[in-house]
Amino acid sequence: MDIHGSAAEAAWVPDACTLPTAARPLRLAEFDRLFRDAVRDVTRLSARHLRLRLAGTAQTEQTVRDLTARESACCSFFTFDLSRSGPDALTLDIRVPAAHVAVLDGLTDQAAAAAGGR
Repeated sequence: MDIHGSAAEAAWVPDACTLPTAARPLRLAEFDRLFRDAVRDVTRLSARHLRLRLAGTAQTEQTVRDLTARESACCSFFTFDLSRSGPDALTLDIRVPAAHVAVLDGLTDQAAAAAGGR
C-alpha cells in the first residue's frame, strides 16, 4: 500500500486528503525514495503512532522536513515530529487521530516494504 496509491490501493486514503490526484504518484515516489534510502527501523508504538529511525544526514533532515510539511498541507490530520536522536540518526514520529489509523497502517506497510528492500 502507499500513501496515495492506485485506485485498488486507495480505499484507505481519506477524503480529507486534498492532494490533487495527478500529483499523488509523484508524492508516492518521494516517500518511497525516502523510505528506501533513509529508513533504518520501523516501529509501530501504538495504533496511532509510528516511529521511523532514519539516517541522520543533513540532506535526509532537509528532505524529511520538506516532505512532511507538504504532506501536512494536504493531509492535515498527520502530526510529524522530527528529532535528532544521535549524531548520525534522526527519529520521525508520525501520529494520526483514531479516525485515520488505516492511513497509518498503509504508511507503515509502505515504509517497512521499502526499507526491507535495501
